[in-house]
Amino acid sequence: MAYDYAPYPYVAPPGLNGTEPRHPVVIVGAGPIGLAMAIDLAQRGIKSVVLDDNNVVSVGSRAICWAKRTLEIFDRLGVGERMLDKGVTWKVGRQFHGERQVYSFDLLPEDGHKYPAFINLQQYYVEEYLIDRAQDFPDMIDLRFKNKVTDHAGKDDHVVLTVETPDGPYTLEADWLIACDGAGSPTRERMGLDFTGQTFQEQFLIADIEMEDSPFGDQDVPERWFWFDPPFHPGKSALLHMQPDNIYRIDLQLDVGADAKTEATEEKVLPRIKAIVGNKPFKLDWMSIYKFRCIKLDQFVHGRVIFVGDSAHVVSPFGARGGNGGIQDVDNLGWKLAAVLNGQAHTALIDTYHDERSHGSAENILNSARATNFMTPKTPVEALFRAEALRLAHNQPFAQKLLNSGRLSVPCSLEGFDLQTPGTAAQIAPGRAAVDAPLSGPRGDTWLIAEVQGAFTLVGFGDVMLPEVRGVNRIGINQRADYPCFTATHNHAMRRYGAEMAYLFRPDGHVCAVFKSPTIADVEAAMSRAMGQIPEDSQ
Repeated sequence: MAYDYAPYPYVAPPGLNGTEPRHPVVIVGAGPIGLAMAIDLAQRGIKSVVLDDNNVVSVGSRAICWAKRTLEIFDRLGVGERMLDKGVTWKVGRQFHGERQVYSFDLLPEDGHKYPAFINLQQYYVEEYLIDRAQDFPDMIDLRFKNKVTDHAGKDDHVVLTVETPDGPYTLEADWLIACDGAGSPTRERMGLDFTGQTFQEQFLIADIEMEDSPFGDQDVPERWFWFDPPFHPGKSALLHMQPDNIYRIDLQLDVGADAKTEATEEKVLPRIKAIVGNKPFKLDWMSIYKFRCIKLDQFVHGRVIFVGDSAHVVSPFGARGGNGGIQDVDNLGWKLAAVLNGQAHTALIDTYHDERSHGSAENILNSARATNFMTPKTPVEALFRAEALRLAHNQPFAQKLLNSGRLSVPCSLEGFDLQTPGTAAQIAPGRAAVDAPLSGPRGDTWLIAEVQGAFTLVGFGDVMLPEVRGVNRIGINQRADYPCFTATHNHAMRRYGAEMAYLFRPDGHVCAVFKSPTIADVEAAMSRAMGQIPEDSQ
């Protein structure tokens, strides 16, 4: 394989030789979601123990497509730029019917953003970078490899875990247990919690190949290519992506009822790849078979146990909504859990994590299910719609936009949920994620996202003065004041947010209130609401 899977060291935990003090947070799973969760909490002053039953990063590229919003969150966590430097940047997608291109799209047609629409980067690199970053917090993150959770028991105000190690078992107590242990979550299984939703019978083959010559033909910029009924795979669909290190991801739809063990063999896979790349030499790096699943838990929070990422919801990979949705879970939960543990908010604030992210996962599932039904129609009506959409797409622009090979991940809007203050109309409504824009200031060039993420921040655009409110940062754009002020480079920020407006951002970068002339009382009320103190007349 192209990647060197070096093991991380196992260190005997202190619980083997005596009782450990109760930990604020224990995180099960050291994948991208669990590691990001630990780093998020560490940045907010919350200690955690991360338990993983393995000691290497994920084998195979697995999640590879990281969306702009996810990269902005990773930027706050300290790994975004490293991912951008290594990853393959792309924003153009092309869809083919047979040999003919019928549609193309540009996911980020405007400039003035720090991060691109997408990068492709193998999951093992993401995990490596997050482990390196976690080691920057030796007093806050206790990362324990070869520590397998075999049981847990929920109490009124804590959770007791049983952990198996190469040196034997020990017990651990935590105020909160965060289950980031994946789609097959043992935590969820022990609790007898079932997913609801739909598992599709269609199977897909993932193959990663290492190849010096690009299979994209004359295209010198990496793109996403998707085929309906390609000549090299008749009657099915196919997807092609580029990754770093000359690794290319190929997804191929298989026949219904195909035997997974037979299909995931070189005897079956190599001829299919040769049909795509021709005589260009390549080396098979990794392969896997998967089914589309669009499923989630009915509740993400169960007492002191919180499910995050794939342990809470699973979607089909077309659209890149799995890993990206999990990182948005982390972004939503981290500041809330820190506020509760620091005594700044009631534990009821944690329930809003379920409300908002269950909504986000339902949105992802809806889009994934629609893509699945378009790619593999289940009824005569769906088959007719697909056939006509593909036929018309050859020369009718309206039909081209009906083609659905997986609507790609976009930030989830939280408009209408309790933590947002309704009222003032704005270009970026309360509940929506911040839209980036370049800024310049006394310390040089910066980005709006970098200035507002991580804490409650009140931003004034143009001629609107900002009151001083305890616990709220202030910055001004195109104004002069006694708080930090910046100039909107090329006026992007003003066009995106509007003039003479003030926006209050939550620590996860979502707008929670908008004002034309904010007062101390206005901002305090909006912040209290965002911390879970909902006015009775709004409930």
